[in-house]
Amino acid sequence: MRYQVDVNVTLRSNAPRPLTDLQGDKVPARYHSVFRPGLFEGQRFWVTGGGSGIGRCVAHELAALGAHVLISGRTQDKLERVTAEIAEDGGRCEWRAFDIRDEEAVKANVAAALEAGAIAGLVNNAGGQFPAPLMAINKKGFDAVVTNNLTGGFLMMRELFTQCMQAHGGNIVNMTADYKLGMPGMAHTGAARAGMANLTMSAAYEWAHAGVRVNAVAPGWVASSGMDSYSGAARALIPKLKNHVPLRRLAMEAEVSAAIVFLLSPAAAFITGVTLQIDGGAGLGSPGFPSLDHDRSVPFNGFHRAVMPEVLK
Repeated sequence: MRYQVDVNVTLRSNAPRPLTDLQGDKVPARYHSVFRPGLFEGQRFWVTGGGSGIGRCVAHELAALGAHVLISGRTQDKLERVTAEIAEDGGRCEWRAFDIRDEEAVKANVAAALEAGAIAGLVNNAGGQFPAPLMAINKKGFDAVVTNNLTGGFLMMRELFTQCMQAHGGNIVNMTADYKLGMPGMAHTGAARAGMANLTMSAAYEWAHAGVRVNAVAPGWVASSGMDSYSGAARALIPKLKNHVPLRRLAMEAEVSAAIVFLLSPAAAFITGVTLQIDGGAGLGSPGFPSLDHDRSVPFNGFHRAVMPEVLK
């Protein structure tokens, strides 16, 4: 079957259709993960920023694999909506609304959540940024992005380690970004994400003795709901991003989720302190050898509730 998953490019899919395909056909009722059913049965996982985008997708996949998922974020109605989706699909999910930038709120919510049992894994996904050139970013804006994308993640890691994983072991996967060539236009988040990659390495080394693995993923451009938050010149650029990717498309949310689930799984038991790049080769090559146009890259879209961002339709 063929269906439209990116602007002006028709791609073949080896996975279930999204919620609405071009023919309006009915879609599968459960997440289609490449991992074995019951992989995380009896385990509890925490996904920050689980109310939308990649976090929502990861929460669905973990629940489909048997995990009891806890999602958190700042917006209660988003969290309630995702919790209801997972319950409708037969999974188990609970939510907590708080700001990961608030140290006391992090401490209190981690303590309250642990009353129901240990947390086996943390997906440190929450974050956010805004496009702006360096000269236009004031201290308040810079601090806000760094606190959101780095300090808040640190607080979640530290509290889950000290209150739980130090005694029980566990796995942490942090969210960074494709910052290796710098992030012009978003230097504040580039600085924060690079800091998270370094923090990942330090934590992996310091916490290995407790049976805790710490890794990170660095997605490139992902067809996720966050793209619809941009406006103006940044929004106009989004449909053209695929032209800078050798695979000539953007990532699906499920392709990022699959990498995160792998790092959380027993198959990655000897992997710690790494940042896994998920960018379709965007950082490769040179102007002297341009990549060729094609439609040969087959996306994996296992998320049955995935919705293409409006900006890409």
